[in-house]
Amino acid sequence: MDAKSQPRVALLNTAPLPDTPLPQWPGQLDTPARFAHAALAHSAKNPHRPAISARGKDWTYGELAAAVDAATAMLRDYGVRRGDRIMLVGENGLGLAAFILAAGLLDCCAVLENARRAQFEVNAIRAHAQPQLTLYFSEESSDAAEHGRRNDAAPVELPYIGAFMVKRELGDSTPDAIDGTSNDIAALIYTTGTTGTPKGVMLTHANLLYLGAMMIRLRKLDACDRIYGVLPITHVMGLVAVFGATLRAGAHVHLVARFSPAHCLHALETENISVLQGAPAMFSKLADQAHKRRVNAPALRFIAAGGAPIDPTVMADADALFGLPLHNGYGLTEGSGLCWTRLDAARTDCSVGLPLPGVEIRLLSPDGIPVADGEVGELWARGPNVMKGYYRNPALTAHIMRPGGWFNTQDLARVDQSGHVFIEGRTKDLIISSGFNVYPLEVENALNSHPGIVQSAVVPRNLGGNEEVIAFIERAEDFVLTAHELRQHLAERLSPYKRPREVYVVSQLPSSPNGKVLKHQLKGLAQTPDPEGVVRLL
Repeated sequence: MDAKSQPRVALLNTAPLPDTPLPQWPGQLDTPARFAHAALAHSAKNPHRPAISARGKDWTYGELAAAVDAATAMLRDYGVRRGDRIMLVGENGLGLAAFILAAGLLDCCAVLENARRAQFEVNAIRAHAQPQLTLYFSEESSDAAEHGRRNDAAPVELPYIGAFMVKRELGDSTPDAIDGTSNDIAALIYTTGTTGTPKGVMLTHANLLYLGAMMIRLRKLDACDRIYGVLPITHVMGLVAVFGATLRAGAHVHLVARFSPAHCLHALETENISVLQGAPAMFSKLADQAHKRRVNAPALRFIAAGGAPIDPTVMADADALFGLPLHNGYGLTEGSGLCWTRLDAARTDCSVGLPLPGVEIRLLSPDGIPVADGEVGELWARGPNVMKGYYRNPALTAHIMRPGGWFNTQDLARVDQSGHVFIEGRTKDLIISSGFNVYPLEVENALNSHPGIVQSAVVPRNLGGNEEVIAFIERAEDFVLTAHELRQHLAERLSPYKRPREVYVVSQLPSSPNGKVLKHQLKGLAQTPDPEGVVRLL
Protein backbone atom coordinates (compact mmCIF):
# COMPACT_ATOMS: atom_id res chain seq x y z
CA MET A 1 0.00 0.00 0.00
CA ASP A 2 1.37 3.43 -0.89
CA ALA A 3 1.79 6.14 1.72
CA LYS A 4 -1.10 8.17 0.41
CA SER A 5 -3.47 5.23 0.96
CA GLN A 6 -2.50 4.59 4.58
CA PRO A 7 -5.63 4.87 6.77
CA ARG A 8 -5.89 7.48 9.45
CA VAL A 9 -7.40 5.80 12.52
CA ALA A 10 -8.15 6.84 16.06
CA LEU A 11 -5.30 6.46 18.55
CA LEU A 12 -5.53 6.79 22.31
CA ASN A 13 -4.82 10.30 23.61
CA THR A 14 -5.15 11.97 20.21
CA ALA A 15 -7.37 15.02 19.75
CA PRO A 16 -10.87 13.59 19.27
CA LEU A 17 -12.05 15.74 16.36
CA PRO A 18 -9.43 18.09 14.89
CA ASP A 19 -11.01 20.95 12.97
CA THR A 20 -8.07 21.46 10.62
CA PRO A 21 -9.00 21.71 6.92
CA LEU A 22 -9.66 18.43 5.19
CA PRO A 23 -6.68 17.51 2.99
CA GLN A 24 -7.22 16.93 -0.70
CA TRP A 25 -7.53 13.30 -1.73
CA PRO A 26 -5.15 11.97 -4.39
CA GLY A 27 -6.31 12.92 -7.86
CA GLN A 28 -8.78 15.55 -6.64
CA LEU A 29 -7.38 18.29 -8.87
CA ASP A 30 -7.98 16.17 -11.98
CA THR A 31 -11.68 15.66 -11.26
CA PRO A 32 -14.37 17.29 -13.45
CA ALA A 33 -16.62 19.80 -11.74
CA ARG A 34 -19.87 18.01 -12.60
CA PHE A 35 -21.03 14.42 -12.15
CA ALA A 36 -22.80 14.46 -15.54
CA HIS A 37 -19.68 15.65 -17.36
CA ALA A 38 -17.69 12.70 -16.03
CA ALA A 39 -20.48 10.25 -16.93
CA LEU A 40 -20.81 11.57 -20.49
CA ALA A 41 -17.09 11.92 -21.28
CA HIS A 42 -17.04 8.76 -23.42
CA SER A 43 -20.01 9.87 -25.53
CA ALA A 44 -17.73 11.94 -27.76
CA LYS A 45 -14.67 9.67 -27.59
CA ASN A 46 -16.43 6.31 -28.01
CA PRO A 47 -19.99 6.94 -29.30
CA HIS A 48 -20.50 3.39 -30.62
CA ARG A 49 -19.45 1.59 -27.45
CA PRO A 50 -22.30 -0.05 -25.44
CA ALA A 51 -23.22 2.10 -22.45
CA ILE A 52 -26.53 1.07 -20.82
CA SER A 53 -28.94 -1.82 -21.20
CA ALA A 54 -32.32 -2.09 -19.48
CA ARG A 55 -35.53 -4.04 -20.11
CA GLY A 56 -34.37 -5.36 -23.48
CA LYS A 57 -33.22 -1.97 -24.83
CA ASP A 58 -29.60 -0.96 -25.37
CA TRP A 59 -27.95 2.45 -25.66
CA THR A 60 -24.51 3.18 -26.99
CA TYR A 61 -22.64 6.14 -25.51
CA GLY A 62 -23.74 8.19 -28.52
CA GLU A 63 -27.39 7.25 -27.98
CA LEU A 64 -27.05 8.03 -24.28
CA ALA A 65 -25.86 11.54 -25.18
CA ALA A 66 -28.75 11.98 -27.62
CA ALA A 67 -31.26 10.88 -24.97
CA VAL A 68 -29.76 13.28 -22.42
CA ASP A 69 -29.95 16.09 -25.00
CA ALA A 70 -33.67 15.35 -25.53
CA ALA A 71 -34.26 15.32 -21.76
CA THR A 72 -32.34 18.58 -21.31
CA ALA A 73 -34.35 20.29 -24.05
CA MET A 74 -37.62 19.18 -22.48
CA LEU A 75 -36.62 20.51 -19.05
CA ARG A 76 -35.72 23.87 -20.63
CA ASP A 77 -39.10 23.95 -22.37
CA TYR A 78 -40.74 23.53 -18.96
CA GLY A 79 -38.88 26.58 -17.69
CA VAL A 80 -36.39 24.80 -15.45
CA ARG A 81 -33.74 27.15 -14.03
CA ARG A 82 -30.30 26.72 -12.49
CA GLY A 83 -30.71 25.67 -8.87
CA ASP A 84 -34.15 24.16 -9.37
CA ARG A 85 -34.97 20.79 -7.87
CA ILE A 86 -36.30 18.12 -10.23
CA MET A 87 -37.89 15.13 -8.50
CA LEU A 88 -37.42 11.83 -10.34
CA VAL A 89 -39.63 8.92 -9.25
CA GLY A 90 -38.77 5.58 -10.81
CA GLU A 91 -36.83 2.35 -10.79
CA ASN A 92 -33.64 1.42 -12.63
CA GLY A 93 -34.20 2.21 -16.31
CA LEU A 94 -33.04 4.26 -19.27
CA GLY A 95 -35.36 7.22 -18.74
CA LEU A 96 -34.40 7.69 -15.10
CA ALA A 97 -30.72 7.45 -16.07
CA ALA A 98 -31.05 10.08 -18.81
CA PHE A 99 -32.85 12.61 -16.62
CA ILE A 100 -30.38 12.25 -13.76
CA LEU A 101 -27.66 13.40 -16.15
CA ALA A 102 -29.87 16.03 -17.80
CA ALA A 103 -30.60 17.64 -14.43
CA GLY A 104 -26.86 17.83 -13.77
CA LEU A 105 -26.11 19.48 -17.11
CA LEU A 106 -28.66 22.20 -16.29
CA ASP A 107 -27.17 22.77 -12.81
CA CYS A 108 -30.33 21.40 -11.22
CA CYS A 109 -30.56 19.16 -8.20
CA ALA A 110 -32.02 15.68 -8.84
CA VAL A 111 -34.35 14.64 -6.00
CA LEU A 112 -34.14 10.87 -6.36
CA GLU A 113 -37.01 8.71 -5.18
CA ASN A 114 -37.54 5.00 -5.68
CA ALA A 115 -41.05 4.28 -6.92
CA ARG A 116 -41.39 1.36 -4.50
CA ARG A 117 -41.81 3.75 -1.58
CA ALA A 118 -45.26 4.12 -0.08
CA GLN A 119 -47.51 6.94 -1.28
CA PHE A 120 -47.36 8.92 1.97
CA GLU A 121 -43.53 8.78 1.93
CA VAL A 122 -43.29 10.02 -1.66
CA ASN A 123 -45.79 12.80 -0.92
CA ALA A 124 -43.94 13.87 2.23
CA ILE A 125 -40.62 14.02 0.39
CA ARG A 126 -42.14 16.00 -2.47
CA ALA A 127 -43.65 18.47 -0.01
CA HIS A 128 -40.32 18.91 1.76
CA ALA A 129 -38.10 19.18 -1.33
CA GLN A 130 -40.54 21.46 -3.20
CA PRO A 131 -39.40 20.56 -6.72
CA GLN A 132 -40.17 22.62 -9.81
CA LEU A 133 -41.18 19.44 -11.66
CA THR A 134 -41.85 15.84 -10.67
CA LEU A 135 -41.25 13.15 -13.28
CA TYR A 136 -42.67 9.64 -13.00
CA PHE A 137 -41.08 6.96 -15.18
CA SER A 138 -44.31 5.12 -15.79
CA GLU A 139 -43.17 3.01 -18.75
CA GLU A 140 -40.38 1.55 -16.63
CA SER A 141 -42.29 1.08 -13.37
CA SER A 142 -45.95 0.35 -12.64
CA ASP A 143 -45.43 1.81 -9.16
CA ALA A 144 -44.15 5.05 -10.69
CA ALA A 145 -47.21 5.13 -12.94
CA GLU A 146 -49.48 4.78 -9.91
CA HIS A 147 -47.69 7.59 -8.08
CA GLY A 148 -48.04 9.76 -11.19
CA ARG A 149 -51.77 9.11 -11.49
CA ARG A 150 -52.30 10.03 -7.84
CA ASN A 151 -50.49 13.33 -8.44
CA ASP A 152 -52.42 14.08 -11.66
CA ALA A 153 -49.22 13.99 -13.73
CA ALA A 154 -49.57 14.36 -17.50
CA PRO A 155 -48.25 11.80 -20.02
CA VAL A 156 -45.22 12.82 -22.10
CA GLU A 157 -43.15 11.00 -24.70
CA LEU A 158 -39.62 11.73 -25.93
CA PRO A 159 -37.34 10.17 -28.54
CA TYR A 160 -35.09 7.44 -27.12
CA ILE A 161 -36.70 7.71 -23.67
CA GLY A 162 -40.28 6.78 -24.48
CA ALA A 163 -43.33 7.49 -22.32
CA PHE A 164 -43.32 8.96 -18.81
CA MET A 165 -45.39 11.43 -16.74
CA VAL A 166 -44.73 15.02 -15.65
CA LYS A 167 -46.30 17.24 -13.01
CA ARG A 168 -45.49 20.94 -12.78
CA GLU A 169 -45.58 21.61 -9.05
CA LEU A 170 -47.32 24.69 -7.66
CA GLY A 171 -45.52 25.13 -4.33
CA ASP A 172 -42.57 27.33 -3.38
CA SER A 173 -39.84 26.02 -5.68
CA THR A 174 -37.32 28.83 -5.14
CA PRO A 175 -33.99 27.79 -6.72
CA ASP A 176 -31.01 27.00 -4.53
CA ALA A 177 -27.83 29.04 -4.86
CA ILE A 178 -25.38 27.76 -7.48
CA ASP A 179 -21.71 28.80 -7.57
CA GLY A 180 -20.59 26.61 -10.48
CA THR A 181 -18.16 24.45 -8.49
CA SER A 182 -18.13 20.80 -7.48
CA ASN A 183 -19.52 21.87 -4.09
CA ASP A 184 -22.94 22.55 -5.63
CA ILE A 185 -25.66 20.06 -4.66
CA ALA A 186 -26.04 17.38 -7.33
CA ALA A 187 -28.62 15.15 -5.66
CA LEU A 188 -31.02 15.00 -2.76
CA ILE A 189 -31.52 11.47 -1.47
CA TYR A 190 -33.96 10.99 1.37
CA THR A 191 -33.07 8.40 3.97
CA THR A 192 -35.23 7.10 6.78
CA GLY A 193 -32.29 5.80 8.83
CA THR A 194 -33.36 3.92 11.95
CA THR A 195 -36.19 6.29 12.85
CA GLY A 196 -38.44 6.04 9.81
CA THR A 197 -38.43 9.87 9.44
CA PRO A 198 -37.12 10.96 6.00
CA LYS A 199 -34.10 13.27 5.97
CA GLY A 200 -32.89 14.94 2.77
CA VAL A 201 -29.19 14.23 2.35
CA MET A 202 -27.45 16.92 0.28
CA LEU A 203 -24.81 15.25 -1.91
CA THR A 204 -22.50 17.48 -3.92
CA HIS A 205 -20.91 16.79 -7.28
CA ALA A 206 -17.63 16.35 -5.40
CA ASN A 207 -19.20 13.66 -3.20
CA LEU A 208 -20.46 11.71 -6.21
CA LEU A 209 -17.30 12.13 -8.27
CA TYR A 210 -15.08 10.91 -5.44
CA LEU A 211 -16.70 7.50 -5.10
CA GLY A 212 -16.69 6.96 -8.86
CA ALA A 213 -12.97 7.70 -8.91
CA MET A 214 -12.43 5.19 -6.11
CA MET A 215 -14.27 2.48 -8.07
CA ILE A 216 -11.92 2.99 -11.00
CA ARG A 217 -8.82 3.21 -8.84
CA LEU A 218 -9.45 0.57 -6.16
CA ARG A 219 -11.82 -1.82 -7.96
CA LYS A 220 -9.92 -1.55 -11.27
CA LEU A 221 -13.07 -0.73 -13.22
CA ASP A 222 -12.32 -0.20 -16.93
CA ALA A 223 -13.97 -0.15 -20.35
CA CYS A 224 -13.93 -3.95 -20.63
CA ASP A 225 -16.23 -4.43 -17.64
CA ARG A 226 -19.91 -5.33 -17.81
CA ILE A 227 -21.70 -4.47 -14.59
CA TYR A 228 -24.93 -5.99 -13.26
CA GLY A 229 -26.71 -2.89 -11.98
CA VAL A 230 -29.38 -4.08 -9.55
CA LEU A 231 -28.54 -1.55 -6.83
CA PRO A 232 -31.09 1.28 -7.25
CA ILE A 233 -29.68 4.37 -8.92
CA THR A 234 -32.04 6.39 -6.72
CA HIS A 235 -29.72 5.41 -3.83
CA VAL A 236 -26.15 6.50 -3.38
CA MET A 237 -24.27 3.25 -4.04
CA GLY A 238 -26.29 2.44 -7.15
CA LEU A 239 -26.06 6.04 -8.36
CA VAL A 240 -22.33 6.43 -7.89
CA ALA A 241 -20.51 3.10 -7.55
CA VAL A 242 -22.60 1.38 -10.24
CA PHE A 243 -24.13 3.93 -12.63
CA GLY A 244 -21.72 6.85 -12.46
CA ALA A 245 -18.51 4.86 -12.13
CA THR A 246 -19.42 2.52 -15.00
CA LEU A 247 -20.03 5.39 -17.40
CA ARG A 248 -16.95 7.26 -16.26
CA ALA A 249 -14.87 4.14 -16.98
CA GLY A 250 -16.45 3.71 -20.43
CA ALA A 251 -17.89 0.35 -19.37
CA HIS A 252 -21.34 -1.21 -19.91
CA VAL A 253 -23.99 -1.28 -17.16
CA HIS A 254 -27.00 -3.62 -17.24
CA LEU A 255 -29.67 -1.80 -15.22
CA VAL A 256 -32.10 -4.14 -13.45
CA ALA A 257 -35.14 -2.77 -11.62
CA ARG A 258 -35.64 -5.56 -9.08
CA PHE A 259 -33.56 -8.46 -7.90
CA SER A 260 -34.48 -11.97 -8.97
CA PRO A 261 -32.02 -14.81 -8.27
CA ALA A 262 -32.98 -16.60 -11.48
CA HIS A 263 -32.57 -13.46 -13.62
CA CYS A 264 -29.22 -12.63 -12.01
CA LEU A 265 -27.80 -16.12 -12.52
CA HIS A 266 -29.00 -16.15 -16.14
CA ALA A 267 -27.30 -12.79 -16.78
CA LEU A 268 -24.06 -14.04 -15.24
CA GLU A 269 -24.14 -17.01 -17.60
CA THR A 270 -25.11 -15.22 -20.82
CA GLU A 271 -24.12 -11.53 -20.61
CA ASN A 272 -20.44 -11.79 -19.64
CA ILE A 273 -21.10 -9.90 -16.41
CA SER A 274 -17.75 -9.12 -14.76
CA VAL A 275 -18.82 -7.09 -11.70
CA LEU A 276 -21.64 -7.95 -9.30
CA GLN A 277 -22.49 -5.77 -6.30
CA GLY A 278 -25.48 -5.96 -3.98
CA ALA A 279 -26.80 -6.32 -0.46
CA PRO A 280 -25.71 -9.37 1.58
CA ALA A 281 -29.26 -10.75 1.33
CA MET A 282 -28.84 -10.91 -2.45
CA PHE A 283 -25.85 -13.21 -2.15
CA SER A 284 -27.70 -15.34 0.43
CA LYS A 285 -30.56 -15.83 -2.01
CA LEU A 286 -28.21 -16.59 -4.89
CA ALA A 287 -26.58 -19.31 -2.78
CA ASP A 288 -30.00 -20.71 -1.89
CA GLN A 289 -30.98 -20.73 -5.58
CA ALA A 290 -27.71 -22.45 -6.51
CA HIS A 291 -28.83 -25.57 -4.66
CA LYS A 292 -31.31 -26.12 -7.51
CA ARG A 293 -29.14 -25.38 -10.54
CA ARG A 294 -25.54 -25.24 -11.67
CA VAL A 295 -24.05 -21.76 -11.66
CA ASN A 296 -21.75 -20.58 -14.44
CA ALA A 297 -20.29 -17.07 -14.44
CA PRO A 298 -17.41 -17.20 -16.94
CA ALA A 299 -16.51 -13.48 -16.94
CA LEU A 300 -17.13 -12.64 -13.28
CA ARG A 301 -14.01 -11.14 -11.66
CA PHE A 302 -15.30 -9.09 -8.72
CA ILE A 303 -18.16 -9.43 -6.24
CA ALA A 304 -18.93 -7.12 -3.32
CA ALA A 305 -21.62 -6.65 -0.70
CA GLY A 306 -22.65 -3.46 1.03
CA GLY A 307 -25.57 -1.55 2.48
CA ALA A 308 -25.99 -3.93 5.43
CA PRO A 309 -23.75 -5.96 7.75
CA ILE A 310 -22.25 -9.09 6.25
CA ASP A 311 -21.64 -12.35 8.09
CA PRO A 312 -19.16 -15.24 7.62
CA THR A 313 -21.85 -17.58 6.30
CA VAL A 314 -22.66 -15.29 3.37
CA MET A 315 -18.96 -14.85 2.62
CA ALA A 316 -18.33 -18.60 2.62
CA ASP A 317 -21.41 -19.28 0.47
CA ALA A 318 -20.36 -16.66 -2.10
CA ASP A 319 -16.82 -18.03 -2.26
CA ALA A 320 -18.15 -21.56 -2.79
CA LEU A 321 -20.64 -20.36 -5.39
CA PHE A 322 -18.36 -18.17 -7.54
CA GLY A 323 -14.84 -19.10 -6.49
CA LEU A 324 -14.23 -15.44 -5.64
CA PRO A 325 -13.82 -13.60 -2.32
CA LEU A 326 -16.88 -11.53 -1.42
CA HIS A 327 -15.49 -8.06 -0.83
CA ASN A 328 -17.00 -5.92 1.86
CA GLY A 329 -17.41 -2.22 2.42
CA TYR A 330 -19.07 0.31 4.65
CA GLY A 331 -20.87 3.54 4.01
CA LEU A 332 -24.21 5.24 4.35
CA THR A 333 -26.16 7.81 2.40
CA GLU A 334 -24.54 10.66 4.33
CA GLY A 335 -21.03 9.31 3.71
CA SER A 336 -20.98 6.63 1.08
CA GLY A 337 -17.98 4.36 0.68
CA LEU A 338 -16.05 5.27 3.84
CA CYS A 339 -14.22 1.91 4.04
CA TRP A 340 -13.56 -0.90 1.56
CA THR A 341 -11.64 -4.15 1.55
CA ARG A 342 -8.87 -4.09 -1.04
CA LEU A 343 -8.63 -6.21 -4.17
CA ASP A 344 -5.14 -7.42 -3.32
CA ALA A 345 -5.97 -8.16 0.33
CA ALA A 346 -9.26 -10.06 0.49
CA ARG A 347 -10.55 -10.78 4.00
CA THR A 348 -12.02 -13.98 5.39
CA ASP A 349 -13.51 -12.17 8.38
CA CYS A 350 -16.24 -9.52 8.44
CA SER A 351 -14.00 -6.46 8.36
CA VAL A 352 -15.27 -3.67 6.13
CA GLY A 353 -11.67 -2.94 5.22
CA LEU A 354 -9.55 0.17 5.42
CA PRO A 355 -10.69 3.79 5.18
CA LEU A 356 -10.59 5.02 1.59
CA PRO A 357 -7.82 7.40 0.51
CA GLY A 358 -8.62 10.86 1.85
CA VAL A 359 -11.02 9.55 4.54
CA GLU A 360 -10.25 10.02 8.23
CA ILE A 361 -12.03 8.27 11.07
CA ARG A 362 -12.19 8.54 14.88
CA LEU A 363 -13.77 6.17 17.40
CA LEU A 364 -15.21 8.07 20.36
CA SER A 365 -17.03 7.23 23.57
CA PRO A 366 -20.50 8.75 24.16
CA ASP A 367 -18.86 11.69 25.94
CA GLY A 368 -16.47 12.37 23.04
CA ILE A 369 -13.29 10.74 24.35
CA PRO A 370 -11.20 8.51 22.04
CA VAL A 371 -11.57 4.85 22.99
CA ALA A 372 -8.61 2.59 23.67
CA ASP A 373 -7.09 0.65 20.80
CA GLY A 374 -9.24 -2.35 19.91
CA GLU A 375 -12.25 -1.08 21.88
CA VAL A 376 -15.69 -0.35 20.43
CA GLY A 377 -16.60 3.29 19.93
CA GLU A 378 -18.93 5.50 17.95
CA LEU A 379 -17.56 6.03 14.45
CA TRP A 380 -16.94 9.60 13.29
CA ALA A 381 -15.62 10.26 9.80
CA ARG A 382 -14.72 13.02 7.43
CA GLY A 383 -13.69 12.97 3.81
CA PRO A 384 -14.57 14.10 0.29
CA ASN A 385 -17.58 11.75 0.30
CA VAL A 386 -19.31 13.19 3.39
CA MET A 387 -22.53 15.08 2.70
CA LYS A 388 -23.02 18.82 2.79
CA GLY A 389 -25.78 18.43 5.35
CA TYR A 390 -29.50 17.74 5.66
CA TYR A 391 -31.69 19.82 3.36
CA ARG A 392 -33.66 22.55 5.13
CA ASN A 393 -32.71 21.11 8.50
CA PRO A 394 -29.80 23.08 10.00
CA ALA A 395 -30.58 21.88 13.53
CA LEU A 396 -30.21 18.22 12.59
CA THR A 397 -27.10 19.03 10.54
CA ALA A 398 -25.53 20.76 13.53
CA HIS A 399 -26.42 17.80 15.75
CA ILE A 400 -24.73 15.24 13.49
CA MET A 401 -21.76 17.26 12.15
CA ARG A 402 -18.87 19.11 13.75
CA PRO A 403 -16.34 21.75 12.60
CA GLY A 404 -13.76 20.43 10.19
CA GLY A 405 -16.30 18.31 8.29
CA TRP A 406 -16.70 15.54 10.88
CA PHE A 407 -19.84 13.41 10.67
CA ASN A 408 -21.24 11.11 13.35
CA THR A 409 -22.26 7.89 11.62
CA GLN A 410 -24.01 6.69 14.81
CA ASP A 411 -22.51 3.27 14.08
CA LEU A 412 -20.39 1.35 16.55
CA ALA A 413 -17.02 0.13 15.31
CA ARG A 414 -13.60 -1.09 16.36
CA VAL A 415 -10.23 -0.99 14.58
CA ASP A 416 -7.64 -3.78 14.74
CA GLN A 417 -3.87 -3.38 14.90
CA SER A 418 -3.57 -3.32 11.09
CA GLY A 419 -6.08 -0.47 10.76
CA HIS A 420 -8.97 -2.59 9.47
CA VAL A 421 -12.42 -1.51 10.59
CA PHE A 422 -15.13 -3.77 12.02
CA ILE A 423 -18.72 -2.54 12.33
CA GLU A 424 -20.37 -3.76 15.53
CA GLY A 425 -23.82 -2.28 15.03
CA ARG A 426 -25.86 0.88 15.33
CA THR A 427 -25.64 3.05 18.45
CA LYS A 428 -29.44 3.14 18.55
CA ASP A 429 -29.69 -0.62 17.92
CA LEU A 430 -27.79 -1.60 21.08
CA ILE A 431 -30.02 -3.77 23.29
CA ILE A 432 -29.56 -3.62 27.07
CA SER A 433 -30.96 -6.86 28.41
CA SER A 434 -30.94 -7.26 32.22
CA GLY A 435 -28.00 -4.86 32.39
CA PHE A 436 -25.97 -6.64 29.68
CA ASN A 437 -25.08 -5.07 26.32
CA VAL A 438 -26.28 -7.15 23.37
CA TYR A 439 -25.13 -6.21 19.87
CA PRO A 440 -27.83 -7.34 17.40
CA LEU A 441 -25.23 -7.99 14.71
CA GLU A 442 -23.58 -10.70 16.81
CA VAL A 443 -26.92 -12.44 17.32
CA GLU A 444 -27.78 -12.10 13.62
CA ASN A 445 -24.45 -13.67 12.65
CA ALA A 446 -25.20 -16.63 14.90
CA LEU A 447 -28.66 -17.04 13.39
CA ASN A 448 -27.43 -16.65 9.81
CA SER A 449 -24.81 -19.36 10.31
CA HIS A 450 -27.63 -21.94 10.39
CA PRO A 451 -28.14 -23.46 6.90
CA GLY A 452 -31.90 -23.15 7.24
CA ILE A 453 -31.84 -19.35 7.67
CA VAL A 454 -31.37 -17.01 4.69
CA GLN A 455 -31.20 -13.81 6.74
CA SER A 456 -32.31 -12.45 10.09
CA ALA A 457 -32.94 -9.24 11.97
CA VAL A 458 -32.74 -8.72 15.73
CA VAL A 459 -34.58 -5.91 17.54
CA PRO A 460 -35.44 -5.03 21.15
CA ARG A 461 -38.79 -5.37 22.84
CA ASN A 462 -39.32 -2.89 25.68
CA LEU A 463 -40.80 -4.57 28.74
CA GLY A 464 -41.05 -2.94 32.16
CA GLY A 465 -37.82 -0.96 31.92
CA ASN A 466 -35.92 -3.88 30.42
CA GLU A 467 -35.28 -4.91 26.83
CA GLU A 468 -35.81 -8.41 25.44
CA VAL A 469 -33.97 -9.78 22.41
CA ILE A 470 -36.45 -10.59 19.60
CA ALA A 471 -35.47 -12.11 16.25
CA PHE A 472 -37.16 -12.32 12.86
CA ILE A 473 -35.87 -14.80 10.29
CA GLU A 474 -36.39 -15.82 6.66
CA ARG A 475 -36.16 -19.58 6.21
CA ALA A 476 -34.39 -21.21 3.28
CA GLU A 477 -36.71 -22.79 0.74
CA ASP A 478 -37.67 -26.42 1.41
CA PHE A 479 -35.85 -26.43 4.77
CA VAL A 480 -37.63 -27.66 7.90
CA LEU A 481 -36.28 -25.84 10.95
CA THR A 482 -37.43 -26.93 14.42
CA ALA A 483 -37.36 -24.94 17.64
CA HIS A 484 -35.22 -27.62 19.32
CA GLU A 485 -32.64 -27.52 16.54
CA LEU A 486 -32.43 -23.72 16.63
CA ARG A 487 -32.05 -23.67 20.43
CA GLN A 488 -29.13 -26.08 20.19
CA HIS A 489 -27.54 -24.06 17.41
CA LEU A 490 -27.73 -20.81 19.39
CA ALA A 491 -26.62 -22.40 22.67
CA GLU A 492 -23.33 -23.35 21.01
CA ARG A 493 -22.70 -19.79 19.81
CA LEU A 494 -24.25 -17.29 22.22
CA SER A 495 -24.26 -16.64 25.95
CA PRO A 496 -27.70 -17.13 27.52
CA TYR A 497 -28.42 -13.39 27.83
CA LYS A 498 -27.77 -12.88 24.10
CA ARG A 499 -30.14 -15.59 22.89
CA PRO A 500 -33.48 -14.34 21.49
CA ARG A 501 -36.42 -14.62 23.83
CA GLU A 502 -38.64 -15.18 20.81
CA VAL A 503 -37.96 -15.99 17.13
CA TYR A 504 -40.53 -15.31 14.41
CA VAL A 505 -40.52 -16.64 10.86
CA VAL A 506 -41.53 -14.21 8.11
CA SER A 507 -41.87 -14.84 4.39
CA GLN A 508 -39.66 -11.80 3.72
CA LEU A 509 -38.03 -9.24 5.97
CA PRO A 510 -39.18 -5.68 5.19
CA SER A 511 -36.44 -3.90 3.28
CA SER A 512 -35.70 -0.75 1.36
CA PRO A 513 -35.09 -0.96 -2.40
CA ASN A 514 -31.33 -1.12 -1.79
CA GLY A 515 -31.73 -4.22 0.38
CA LYS A 516 -31.39 -2.68 3.84
CA VAL A 517 -33.70 -4.27 6.43
CA LEU A 518 -36.18 -1.73 7.84
CA LYS A 519 -35.74 -2.45 11.51
CA HIS A 520 -38.04 0.31 12.66
CA GLN A 521 -40.93 -1.68 11.19
CA LEU A 522 -39.81 -4.82 13.00
CA LYS A 523 -39.49 -2.94 16.30
CA GLY A 524 -43.15 -2.03 16.05
CA LEU A 525 -44.03 -5.63 15.20
CA ALA A 526 -42.03 -6.91 18.17
CA GLN A 527 -44.07 -4.73 20.53
CA THR A 528 -47.32 -6.28 19.27
CA PRO A 529 -48.61 -9.38 21.09
CA ASP A 530 -49.10 -12.25 18.63
CA PRO A 531 -48.30 -10.15 15.51
CA GLU A 532 -50.15 -11.05 12.34
CA GLY A 533 -48.39 -12.41 9.27
CA VAL A 534 -45.60 -14.14 11.20
CA VAL A 535 -45.14 -17.60 12.72
CA ARG A 536 -43.51 -17.97 16.11
CA LEU A 537 -40.75 -20.58 16.11
CA LEU A 538 -39.37 -19.98 19.61
